[in-house]
Amino acid sequence: MDNRAEVREFLMSRRAKISPETAGLPAGGNRRVPGLRRSEVATLAGVSVEYYSRLERGTIAGASSSVLESLARALQLDDTERAHLLDLARAADGIPASGRSRRRSPKNTATRNSLHWALDAITDAVAFVRDSHQDLLATNALGRAFYSPVIGDGGRTPNLARFQFLDAASRDFYPDWELFAEMCVAIMRAEAGRDPHDKALQDLVGELSTRSDTFRTLWAAHNVRTHGSGTKRFQHPVVGELTLAYEELAVTADPGTILMIYTAEPGSPSAERLQLLASCAASEVAEI
Repeated sequence: MDNRAEVREFLMSRRAKISPETAGLPAGGNRRVPGLRRSEVATLAGVSVEYYSRLERGTIAGASSSVLESLARALQLDDTERAHLLDLARAADGIPASGRSRRRSPKNTATRNSLHWALDAITDAVAFVRDSHQDLLATNALGRAFYSPVIGDGGRTPNLARFQFLDAASRDFYPDWELFAEMCVAIMRAEAGRDPHDKALQDLVGELSTRSDTFRTLWAAHNVRTHGSGTKRFQHPVVGELTLAYEELAVTADPGTILMIYTAEPGSPSAERLQLLASCAASEVAEI
């Protein structure tokens, strides 16, 4: 991925999203571009038009932290967008992946006994570990039952992004499919900004861009986000509709991987259905 192009398109897309009124500027007439003009962003950021134009052309290497912070304020970036801008600047300066230490091989993550023991100790919630490529590296028993539509026959490492955009079953599994699609791509965009030299991620983006018009359109929007916490709806083929809360936790032993935990509100219909799914999964294991 060309970092200069990434910087250029990200800044242009953020500038286009801000109206003059939102920025506290007079709207004026005969505006040929959506959002703010370059000169207006430069004024808000306290830099010259020439310097901002250079940044927007992708020449961000060497930009000071104070300039980047001023630019983030001028463009009204949220925390994730601001972090993405800083990641793009670090990449341009040759600083690796937001200060992350070197990533371990996904194989090491997937086979580490202590990780599987920890996951298996979580019995009343869906728990799984995924990497920056959206690969499901490890799950607990309930996670395997929950993600059975994604895991399939287990012949290939299950990948949440491929399932989202290339498997028709995802539209049944995710009632809010469009929202999930936007989240998936925005998370991948943020990861790409952290490490523009991640070839596996580049290859995945290329594959999905070629095979999915929706992915290609969303990727071009340059939106970024992190997971954090929240709620999601699912339509499971065995137990039906589930509304689950999720929490994202970093796996510090394996930089770039995260632990996701899905739980249901105690006493809710979703909690009962999740417990039913856990019972079904336990019965299948016992029969084996």
